[in-house]
Amino acid sequence: MPSETRDNSGSKQQRLFYALAEPTRREIVELLATNGQLAATSIYDNFASSHPAISQHLKVLREANIVQMEKRAQQHVYSINTGAMVELGKWANEIADLWNQRFDALDKVLAEEQKKEEKKRARKK
Repeated sequence: MPSETRDNSGSKQQRLFYALAEPTRREIVELLATNGQLAATSIYDNFASSHPAISQHLKVLREANIVQMEKRAQQHVYSINTGAMVELGKWANEIADLWNQRFDALDKVLAEEQKKEEKKRARKK
């Protein structure tokens, strides 16, 4: 069972990173982060690309669960899925923690080596 959960989580992360790998999609996310909810037409107006191209980007972002779409009458209104952003932030923090642990271990090794060198120098005097 745990491997299934990991596989689902991995494919979820893979979709998330795939979606954010494209600069236009990142711009859409930034636009929504800055402005909150926006109608699809408002999003289209911010790009020189065709409406179908932006629509495809929005679809990829929806499928990755990065944005949510709500139908209001004839409008499609988009907003950021904050849960996905929190998940992304947690992952980034976990990676940063792993690197910090490695740097801490390296600091210990370097401190021990420095002590050894200081002892050698003290003996030579």
